[in-house]
Amino acid sequence: MINIIEFCRELRQRETIAEKMLWFELRNRKLAGKKFLRQHPLCVQSYFGKSLYYIPDFYCYEAKLVIEADGPIHLYKKEYDKNRDKVLSDLGLQILRFENDEIINNMNEVLGKIILNLD
Repeated sequence: MINIIEFCRELRQRETIAEKMLWFELRNRKLAGKKFLRQHPLCVQSYFGKSLYYIPDFYCYEAKLVIEADGPIHLYKKEYDKNRDKVLSDLGLQILRFENDEIINNMNEVLGKIILNLD
């Protein structure tokens, strides 16, 4: 059975074009000097004491910001995404979601929205 760290590594290997483009802009503290992590697991304890892992596409600990690049699969996961966003926001995290097309075609606008949420 694959562990969470190996699974995150696998996700990084299978990134979408939009994730690749956005990561190029976020990595190495390029955006506002903030450190972003890619496909980094966040652990949450369930009501039953079980560890649950959520793996955002991008995460900035300093700004408590999660960024998601939503592709076509998210059309079928709306309820899951809504619940996941609720759990993460209950942890004090802010979630920004961008469609893949938005990232690919309007990168400057996407980066502007991210910068506004880094404070």
